[in-house]
Amino acid sequence: MNLEDHAGDVVRKARAMAGVSAADAARAAGVSTAELEAMEDSGKVPASLNLAALAGLVGLHPVKLESIAKGWLPSEKDLGVWRELRQISTTEGGNTVHAYLVWDEVTREAAVFDTGWDATPILQLISDNQLQLRHIFITHTHVDHMAGLNKLREAFPKAQLHTDARSAPPQHRNRRTDCIHLGSLRITNRETPGHAEDGVTYIVGNWPEDAPHVAMVGDAIFAGSMGGAPQHGQLAKDRVREQILSLPPSTLLCPGHGPLTTVAEEKANNPFFS
Repeated sequence: MNLEDHAGDVVRKARAMAGVSAADAARAAGVSTAELEAMEDSGKVPASLNLAALAGLVGLHPVKLESIAKGWLPSEKDLGVWRELRQISTTEGGNTVHAYLVWDEVTREAAVFDTGWDATPILQLISDNQLQLRHIFITHTHVDHMAGLNKLREAFPKAQLHTDARSAPPQHRNRRTDCIHLGSLRITNRETPGHAEDGVTYIVGNWPEDAPHVAMVGDAIFAGSMGGAPQHGQLAKDRVREQILSLPPSTLLCPGHGPLTTVAEEKANNPFFS
């Protein structure tokens, strides 16, 4: 699976977060504004572009940005390590988004994290594995992450909804002290706004055979990038650093877009973080 963001996307997001104009960025990079904008669109970095100077101006790590430009990818992940964990991808209008289903192998109690564009494949997995959906966790209320919510709630009206949305009824709003039991699994949450006002990361732990923790991060962080936050860039980066990159290095990061990654891989390779 390709990265959600190529090098040009990363530069454009960082530039927006830093409030740097295309003209100023191009000047630092030693290219024309048209050449910079072409790079942001294509991800192809011309030899004449001073990537290190550009990275310094917009707050990116130059070596990590160069690695992204050269095609870095996180290692392939074997979800069999966690056994009862599935990634479900749906696409609409060229936008592919991931939802995630987890369950306890003994009780068959299940939880879904986001819904994607269409809940049909989630419902099929639930049926195929003879599960009971107990919880629906929303990482943030952007439409691509919750378009299938009504269909899920119609099929499982007793499933508990969890969200950081301020408009949600009190019984559905996350509390930072929550620890949800799903059979032997334990689910906690951490506040990660920035890309979205109601952004939240869910941590799933206590897996069989001591498999690493799993963090459902929504769009807070991607492999090699992060969700756009032009108005709240520093907040977004601070929360990712404090709430996600502080997790154990082996923690599996399950983003809303792009490939699976780990805390260790992002600390070593994500240009938004030194």
